[in-house]
Amino acid sequence: MNLFAYDFMQRALIAAVLVGLIAPLIGVFLVQRRLSLLGDGMGHVALTGVGLAFLLGTAPVPTAMVTAVIGAFLIEFIRYRSRTAGDVALALLFYGGIAGGVLFASLAPGKAASSLNAYLFGSLTTVAGADLIALVALCVAVLIVLAIFGRELFAVSLDTEIAQVQGIKVRAMSTLMAVLAAVVVVVGMRVVGLLLVSAIMIVPVAAAQQITRSFISTATLAVALGVFASVAGLTTSFYVEVPPGPTIVLVALGTFAFLALLAVPIRKRRRVLT
Repeated sequence: MNLFAYDFMQRALIAAVLVGLIAPLIGVFLVQRRLSLLGDGMGHVALTGVGLAFLLGTAPVPTAMVTAVIGAFLIEFIRYRSRTAGDVALALLFYGGIAGGVLFASLAPGKAASSLNAYLFGSLTTVAGADLIALVALCVAVLIVLAIFGRELFAVSLDTEIAQVQGIKVRAMSTLMAVLAAVVVVVGMRVVGLLLVSAIMIVPVAAAQQITRSFISTATLAVALGVFASVAGLTTSFYVEVPPGPTIVLVALGTFAFLALLAVPIRKRRRVLT
C-alpha cells in the first residue's frame, strides 16, 4: 500500500515537513528562555478557537489563529502588568483554553464535539488543499520574521537584562516570541494535534542539546530531528492506522532517548580532552 497514492497523505506529508521544520526553530528560543510550556498554553488557547469555529460555522484555522494570537498578547500582558508569575499565567491559559474549547464545541450543532478529537491528537485526513496553502504562507511568514528579528530574539532568550542594556525592546521581543509560538501551534494542529504540537517544538531541541554545544548547531540539528520525527511518525501512523500526533511525539521521544545514551561517551571524551 503506497501512501503517496492518496491525495490526503501527500498533503499530510507536506504539512508534516512544514511542522518539523518550523516548530523546532521557535522551540529553540523557548527552551533557551525556559518557556518550554508556552507552546502547551498556546495549544489550549487555540483549542478555544477551534471550538468557537464549530459554534460560529467559521473555518477552524483562521479562527484558531486569531484566538491563539490574542492569547499570546494576553499572557504577556498578565506577566508584565500584574504580579502573577509566568507559570501561573500559563496555568490560566491551560485551564481556560481547554474549558472554552470543549464548551463551545459542545454548544455547536451536529457532531462538533466528536470532531474535536481530530484537532486534539491530529488526523491524516483533515489537511485540505486550502489549509495547506495557509500553512505554507504561515511558515514563510515565520521564517521572514526570524530572519529579521532572529538576533534580537536570541539576545532576549539568552539574558533579558543584557538585551535591555543593548537597547533591545525586551517586552516587544517577548510578545513576538509568544505570537510565533501561537502561529506554530496552529500550523501543527492538523497533523500533530493541539495537545501534542508543543512536543515537536521542544523534544527535538532537547534531543539536539545532548550532543551539540552552540545555539546554531542545536537549532540546525533540532530542525533535522523535527522533520525526521514528523515524517517517520506520520508514515507509521498511516500503516498502523493510529492517530499521527502520538506517533510523531513517541518517535521524537525515542530519538531523544537514543541521543541521550549516545551523549554519555561523548561527554566522557570531552572531559578527558579538557
